Amino acid sequence: MICIKADIPKELSEIDDELKAIYHSKDTVCFFIFKNREQRNEFVERTIGMAKVERETIYQEYKS
Repeated sequence: MICIKADIPKELSEIDDELKAIYHSKDTVCFFIFKNREQRNEFVERTIGMAKVERETIYQEYKS
């Protein structure tokens, strides 16, 4: 296990883990937040192997 110390906003910590998809690159950690578990799981499956920019584009579909 690798842990990186960071100041995580309280609001983010309070969101149920099943509603968050978390990805990282060499210099960024991204938290994608969803309305329900089904959306989160669908997003994870749809974005397997995608780069950050591609994931962000797909995520826009879930924000509406």
